[in-house]
Amino acid sequence: MIGFSKSLSIELGSDGIRVNAICPGSVAGPRIESVYRNKAAARGVDYAVVLDEALARTSLHRLVTADDIANTIVFLCSPAGANISGQAIAVDADVQSLV
Repeated sequence: MIGFSKSLSIELGSDGIRVNAICPGSVAGPRIESVYRNKAAARGVDYAVVLDEALARTSLHRLVTADDIANTIVFLCSPAGANISGQAIAVDADVQSLV
């Protein structure tokens, strides 16, 4: 998706069309809660353990909200984001790779 967004940005830029990729992290809500609960059950640990491990892998120690993603999109669509195109924008609380 990132490469596709970059290609579209290059192809459509001369028409004034901007294209960016939003790369969300784990978004708070029923879906990610289910994922973490299933991981906890599979490992035989409490849900809080899995959640704490996931949050520890982000520098902000929190999940992303739908509003976080929406606010990024609003910014990109506003005059403040007028010169941003062809970018992969992480909205992920700074997820760190596992080593």
